[in-house]
Formats: sequence, C-alpha cells, structure tokens
Amino acid sequence: MSSTTLENRLGVLCTLMAAMWFAWPPGQPALCQPALGQSALGQPALGQPALGQPAARQRIQPVRLRDDDAGQRFVDRLVPGSHVKVFIPSLPYIYLSHAINGAMIKPSDNARGWDYDMATSHEQIDDTTYEFKLRQGVQFQDGTRFDADAVVRNMDAFKLAPTLYSKIDQVFDRCEKVDEFTVRFLLKEKYGCFMNDLIWMQFYSDEYLKLNGWNGKATCPNLSAPGPYGLGPYILTEGYVEGDRQTPKAVLKANPNYWDQRYPKIETITVFTELDSRRAKNSVLETEGELDIAFIPPEYKVDTILSPYAKLVTSPTTNNIAIHMNLINGNPKLLEVDVRRALNEALHQRNLWHFVFDREATLSPTQASPFFPGMRKATQLLKPYSELEDPYDAAKRAQLKRRLNGLRLKVLTQNRYMDLWRSIETQLGYVGVTLDIEEVKSEKEIFDPLLTTNRDQNEVQWDLLVWGNDDWFFNHPFTAFLVYRTHNVWSTIFPDPVLDGYIEEMFQASVEDPGFDEITYKIVKRVYDQAYMLFVPTPNNVFAVNKEVGFKPYRMACYPLWKIQVTDQHWSVRKGAYPEARKEPMKVTRIQFDAGESP
Repeated sequence: MSSTTLENRLGVLCTLMAAMWFAWPPGQPALCQPALGQSALGQPALGQPALGQPAARQRIQPVRLRDDDAGQRFVDRLVPGSHVKVFIPSLPYIYLSHAINGAMIKPSDNARGWDYDMATSHEQIDDTTYEFKLRQGVQFQDGTRFDADAVVRNMDAFKLAPTLYSKIDQVFDRCEKVDEFTVRFLLKEKYGCFMNDLIWMQFYSDEYLKLNGWNGKATCPNLSAPGPYGLGPYILTEGYVEGDRQTPKAVLKANPNYWDQRYPKIETITVFTELDSRRAKNSVLETEGELDIAFIPPEYKVDTILSPYAKLVTSPTTNNIAIHMNLINGNPKLLEVDVRRALNEALHQRNLWHFVFDREATLSPTQASPFFPGMRKATQLLKPYSELEDPYDAAKRAQLKRRLNGLRLKVLTQNRYMDLWRSIETQLGYVGVTLDIEEVKSEKEIFDPLLTTNRDQNEVQWDLLVWGNDDWFFNHPFTAFLVYRTHNVWSTIFPDPVLDGYIEEMFQASVEDPGFDEITYKIVKRVYDQAYMLFVPTPNNVFAVNKEVGFKPYRMACYPLWKIQVTDQHWSVRKGAYPEARKEPMKVTRIQFDAGESP
C-alpha cells in the first residue's frame, strides 16, 4: 500500500473516531458507534473548541454520495483528442480482440452471449453445415474489400495453422463461397460449440495473412503486430498482444472507416498489460491522466468511493479463478486424491468471500462459475467443501493436520492475486502446510510454465499456479472445462479417460439441448470428487473508473472499448483544473443484468 493511500485511510478512520468523541452523548457507554447512513460515509465537519472550554458536542454530518451524472453529459460521437487509459491484467489479448478484429459474430451481454458482426444472419442447414449472409459495404482497416472471397482466404489460412484450445482444429472441414456475400462453413462432425468458436475465427487483410498468417498456438487470436489489418472499430498502432508474448503497452486509434458509424467514441485508447496491481489502483484513485479504468482488489472499495478522481463500478461475472495443481511433475503428494481433497477442505470459502473478496464473489464448489448455462444441477447438488464441514472446527482441523502436516508447496502467482494467497497461506498454515509463493508481474510469466507442463517440458518448477480464466468462450462452461481436458496443453491433470470422455460428450451438444445440464454435471462432479484443482469463490468485476468516463463491463472477457465515452470534464479534453465539486464522493455503480440476460 502506498504511503498516500495509507494516510488517506488512516485519516478517514481518525476523523470518524474524533467525530464520535465530540458527538458522544453524556453517559453513553463507550464503543457504541453511531450507525452510518446507507448512502453515506460518516465523516463529520469538526470545529475546534476555545482554549480552556469543554468541547462542544456536534451532530455528525455524513458525507453525501452524489449521483453519477456523467451519462447526462456524454457527447454521442467521436470526441476529438479524447484518450482513455486501461489496465488489463488477465487475458489482455482476449479482452482487446473484438475492439480490433472482426468475426461473423461478436461478444454481447444478451442471454446467448453474442450478436452479429460481419454476418447479418445465419442458418444451420444440418448438423455439420452453417450458412452466413455477410455484411455488405465493409472494408478492412487498410481499405481493401471484405466479401466472401476474403472469408474463404482467411479460413484457408486457418486450416494451415489452426488454434488448438478447443476441438475446432479437428472438426472444421472447409469454407465455401455461395455468392459474393454468402458463405458456408462445413464441419466433419456434429459440434455443439461451433458458434462459440466462431467468435474467434476472425478475419484479416491479405497483407496480414502474408506477413503473419494464423499462429497455430494454444491461445487466440492474432494480435501479433500493429497495423491496419483488422475489421474492428480500433486500429492497433503500437505494440502487440498475444497469449504467450505481449508488450507492456498497446495503443489503439479509432478506425475512421468502421462499418458502424455510431462507434467508436474515443479517439485513442492505451492499454497497459503489466502494471503492479496496487500501482494501477493508485493511478486511478490519486491522479488524473495516468489510468482511467482498472480492476482493483475489493478491499479498496471504500478508498475508491472516497477518491477525488474515481468511482466504483461492480458487476457479477462468468469469470473464474483457475488454481492448478501440478499433477504432471509437481510434489508427488498431490497425486493422492486424499491430499487434494484435504487441501480443498482446509480452505474456508466463506471466510475468503468475506475477507478477501469483500462479498464481491459467489461461493462455488469448483472452478466453474455457477452462472454458466448448464450449471444449475451442479450448483444445486454440490456445495463447497467448507459448507459441508467447517475447517475451523477443532476436530476437523486436527484431522486435516494429520493428513497435511509438513506438506510444502511452491506457488506461482501474478501480484494481483497476492491478497488471496496470503489468506490461503494462513488457512493452510493452520493444518501444517507451507507455501513458497513466487510473485510475477505479467500473465505471460504464468502462461509459459503452465503451457509447457502438460508435456513435462516446463523449466520452472511449481505445485500450485493461478491465472484469471475469465469467460473467453462467452457464456459457455468450456471456458472452465478447457483446463480439465487432460490431453490439452492447458491442463495439468494426469490422464483421465473418464473426464475426457465427458468433455467429448459435451462437444456434441449445445447449451440449448435438454441434456446439457446432465453432461455438465458429470464433468463438474468428476472434478469435484477428484479435487483436481484448488477451488475458491467466483469473483465479481470490481473496477475503479475515472469519474468522467462511461464504462459498462461485460460479464465475460471482453472490454467493449468502442462503447466507452467521456464527458467534457475528462482530463484528455478539459481545459483548466478539475472542478472541486466533481471531486465529491460518488455512489457505487452496481451493474445488474436485464431480464433475459445472464447471470
């Protein structure tokens, strides 16, 4: 914590204590704190008593939280000179992709999780054939034409080096031109996840395909070089962002030829990928011009509310925290299911929910968010281990200590998860487990050992590893199940033919199928019984956002950067100092999903 932040928090605490002292009614017992108003924080205005006179008791005047009126002052067009800066610590290549690239469909916060993008409609002709009508009058960012021929060229390039995260590399057969603005995608077998994969089958200009092509990696998509290569509302002009390599900063400029003239609203967006999480928080809360939007640890919600420059924005998500156990070449004790279960039983999820997540989370029996389609049965029948038996019960703690005492595990984590790990370290310490925690700055330092462990090629040794497995498959539980597919590089679970068979069964079904809940339940139950990972609550989004910025996060791993807006008082367009009245504390923005949307 920075000294400035510490002083701010101590200052608020001291002010509250002083106010209570001066306002205390005669004869009132000590330590009975007056209640604070629901929409206010109890910070009084104090006067100094005259020398030698008793202190006058004053009524506490709460700090009023003002409404967020920024939405009334947005300009509904591109604002010249506007510039917004964003920090994305997890999956930045996923969160940015649809701001730069175009595909048949794009992420959306509707119930199905997508809207049409380069397509205007589609028809599933049979189990293996999908036909799409293309949007007309669209150009790539370099001015070249987008049509059926461009789609076919891109899918031919995809076949040469397909992405490897799902089963699309095995089931995609070919793409055929029907007419100038109609194409058909043909699959080799029935594949219920096709529309989710289609979001990542993005289209690039001929120049990009010549220079880079598809990368054939376990991560997607291609953002491997700056240039006018995509179809999205922004052009990547500086830096690159991929799963296994990225620059600390990427710069996006508004695409003047974007097909939807309503967007974008901001001229320049700078994205940071490797900041220290606390430094990022301070940059939004304590200054202007350094950072406008950042994930923050929930413990800093009050600091954000009191900030002169930032407001607090929260929302539920279908994101997940993936804590892997190395069952390939980690500590041999992790191969024992009793040890893995004991580690999970020792974690008090409700304690983590309260003290780490500050209630900005949902208890979850496994890594998979309970808000995913198909999770209803699993959520009803399975409970977090600590909800079944209290790990703080003396007899239970003694039992767990007999099983785990002396176990030593090496942890790899980004610094954004250090608060979580300190609590886990404390809880596991009660039962004799020691954690050696290695903190890294960038997600790419997590992905390198993660993506090489399945084939026993990791150079960095580890036993537990965490990353933000945010909802990149868009409203589908395969986002979480990706790491359960034991022959895939994303998994660090030893071969489990039963689990792999369940996931193959899932690939055949769509989320609308009547039996999808049962398939999902079998996958989740297998992982739960075998305790293949370390399970913690499903997090909410918690953001610090500049008070003059309009930003509504999606529930999944996509920042709709093209929808961001600023007022005339934003630092990038304002003339003069920031008005003092606008620095007053602001009410929390808690985003809820409309009827028909999820979660």
